Amino acid sequence: MRLVVDLNRCQGYAQCAFLAPDVFALYGEESLVYNPRAGEEQREKLARAVAACPVQAITAEGLDGPGDPPAAAGQETSRGG
Repeated sequence: MRLVVDLNRCQGYAQCAFLAPDVFALYGEESLVYNPRAGEEQREKLARAVAACPVQAITAEGLDGPGDPPAAAGQETSRGG
């Protein structure tokens, strides 16, 4: 999985660091640091972190599984016809 955080949008609420502490952390008062190449074992925690971001600053490619479109906070994919 590949993570991208829009650091201009991030407001330092730290919901991601609370939900996925092995991937996200606050450095100092409000600087977010994160691992852009999170492991597969972090999938569930990352999904929660993406969904919990109040400013939708986190995009996770590959979160939905192989062949699925990238997931971004606040976006839903529709299936069917």
